Amino acid sequence: MVFGVRVNDTVCTFYILVLCFSACVFGDTDAVKSVSVMEGDSVTLNTDVTEVQRNDQILWRFGPRETRIVELYKQIIDMSDSNKIFGDRLQMDSQTGSLTIRNIRSEHSGLYKLQILSDIRGNSDKIFNVTVYAPLPIPVITSNSSNCSSSSSCSLLCSAVNVSHVTLSWYKGNSLLSSISVSDLSISLSLPLEVEYQDKNTYSCVINNPIRNQTQHLDITQPCLVMSMHDSVHCCSFNEAVIRLVLSALVGVAIVAVLVDHFRSMKVEQKMRKQTSPSVPH
Repeated sequence: MVFGVRVNDTVCTFYILVLCFSACVFGDTDAVKSVSVMEGDSVTLNTDVTEVQRNDQILWRFGPRETRIVELYKQIIDMSDSNKIFGDRLQMDSQTGSLTIRNIRSEHSGLYKLQILSDIRGNSDKIFNVTVYAPLPIPVITSNSSNCSSSSSCSLLCSAVNVSHVTLSWYKGNSLLSSISVSDLSISLSLPLEVEYQDKNTYSCVINNPIRNQTQHLDITQPCLVMSMHDSVHCCSFNEAVIRLVLSALVGVAIVAVLVDHFRSMKVEQKMRKQTSPSVPH
């Protein structure tokens, strides 16, 4: 039993030494923190440091190559390496070392690595995964006149042009009816909806990304009354044109036949009159 206790103590001591060695060599590394921001807005990446000491060194790196963009050492801030990528958009808090990116653009999406070297609090690393979303357009609702399934229904189409990382949805009141999503590619999205002309409900088309949304409301009682007049003509114009053409042709043929018969009757009548009329003696 004594031997077993000594073995357990040795194992525990070994694990403690390993943990201490790892902490001394590698420092504290936090998990990747995801940050979402709209293009044109400002975002601040916090160090969680209350006050930077004079001998502390803080490094901010960006991108897959971990390009140094900001350094704070002995309370002196150096941003000379950031001009090509960020211009004058970067701002560092000299008291905390936190980094602010103003008027952020889509090309500033990516990984930001923070490295803190301190004799007092020890070394630590942080990684921020920043995603910049493009501004959301207001969705456009139009009549989908190419789809003419019924004369009693109104076919609508909600569209958004050149969008990515968004979801386009139709709502009936607060209830989701349908939706479509796109991830990386910048494309145009369209989502159809068919409702009855007499429908009194309120519909809305919503486009959203993880941080914002834009909504276009639709009261079906007004647009469909107007669209029913235009769309029914457009939808049925081809069929009506064919029918009218056939009817016109039939009417024309009938008129010609009547006229021909009329002229023939007149000629026969004139010929009979000539034959029956008495000749005048000279």
